[in-house]
Amino acid sequence: MGEVKDFLKYKRQDVIHRPVKERIHDFAELDLPLTPEQMHQQTARCMDCGIPFCHGAGCPLRNCIPDLNELVYKGKWQQACELLHSTNNFPEITGRVCPAPCETACTLSINDEPVLIRHIEFQIVERGFKEGWLKPLPAKQKTGKKVAVVGSGPAGLTVAQQLARAGHSVVVFEKYERIGGLLRYGIPDFKLAKGIIDRRLEQLIAEGVEFQTGVNAGEDISARYLKKRFDCICLTMGAGQPRDLNIVGRGYENILFAVDYLKAQNKLCSGEPVDASAIITAKNKVVVVLGGGDTGSDCVGTALRQGAKQVYQLEILPEPPETPPPDTPWPQWPRIMRTSSSHEEGCRRQWAVLTKKFSGVGTRVAQLDCCQVEWVRKNGSWKLKELAGTDFTIKADVVLLALGFLHVTHNGLIKGLGLKLDDSGNVVADNYKTSEPWVFAAGDTVSGASLVVRAINSGREASAAVDGWLKEKH
Repeated sequence: MGEVKDFLKYKRQDVIHRPVKERIHDFAELDLPLTPEQMHQQTARCMDCGIPFCHGAGCPLRNCIPDLNELVYKGKWQQACELLHSTNNFPEITGRVCPAPCETACTLSINDEPVLIRHIEFQIVERGFKEGWLKPLPAKQKTGKKVAVVGSGPAGLTVAQQLARAGHSVVVFEKYERIGGLLRYGIPDFKLAKGIIDRRLEQLIAEGVEFQTGVNAGEDISARYLKKRFDCICLTMGAGQPRDLNIVGRGYENILFAVDYLKAQNKLCSGEPVDASAIITAKNKVVVVLGGGDTGSDCVGTALRQGAKQVYQLEILPEPPETPPPDTPWPQWPRIMRTSSSHEEGCRRQWAVLTKKFSGVGTRVAQLDCCQVEWVRKNGSWKLKELAGTDFTIKADVVLLALGFLHVTHNGLIKGLGLKLDDSGNVVADNYKTSEPWVFAAGDTVSGASLVVRAINSGREASAAVDGWLKEKH
């Protein structure tokens, strides 16, 4: 750690973004990294707590955060890079898009601002790439076992890398034409440039991972084929079933799921071919985003970059408080008001709003009929109650449904394998082993929609389970 009282000497210095007037005209990443001197000060703020809640309660990967801070403070960047990769396969991803529950759990968060943990992680891995420290780590000896990984999001890539390093032959099947899952197609380029994914994929390929794209497992290849060709498979398709809003007028053609909207724009940014019918532009249009989470925020930023005339974001839940409420005390993730970079760019946010009906002309939506609601606790659960006399309308040219994801898509491989599902529609797994002994599952396929950092952790644990099963059985 730095000097004992450096946390009193230095204040947290947040990462700033490119000016709004500049960044809304492109899809380039928006963060402006801190200087080496600033980084030295920020790592000095770590108190080296006796019980570091940041990497215990806060980080699913158990990143050794106080040790990383000390190494950076002392200028031992290469050691920090090695230590970071010992727990996290893709810190360049989490360093960009993780909401940083580690910072919430930082002891300084009790009565001050936390250590700038996520950006320190970002700086470590970026220096690692710049200096050439991140070399491929191929297995010294092959086991002769073959594993199929279905899906190439953060969990799938983690499983593939860990198993390849353990000596197994790994083939990753991806239904899209490029690797990355929702990392590539669900997160806008201004948050995660796709060259960041491609850079890491070079390492995985050099370690022996084989990628087959444009292959929809369960349709293009069958469960029978997979069982015949591989010793086992690991399902990491994510929670791809979006939550719908089945109200009057849902069928209008300019009401679409957020993930489809984001996917089309990401393909355009990458120069991939896009079906003309899939392209919805917000240029000179009024856009209404339903859903107040991160995906909704991503839609706001994308619509503004496309030249939207006005963007609304409606959330059915009440407006969160500015400070942590009693029901989410430190070190828990607090239920507070959060403003993203996209919100800063220009967006009208409305809370406790229920959309009751879509109205339109011909095949296109033109208006949302809404009302205000309140949440009433009854018999131990929260119930939604419409408030009389609060009905209002919003004109709209495009409506984007960012209402979250329900579970893994069941059609195709899940049904073909006959896997047991839980009440939420997720695949049931015991130590990542499903109801079929040769089939494993990890990430959002098992947990439902969650954080990238949890998907990576799930992938690491699942790969260990697969490796152990292969050694035990064969």
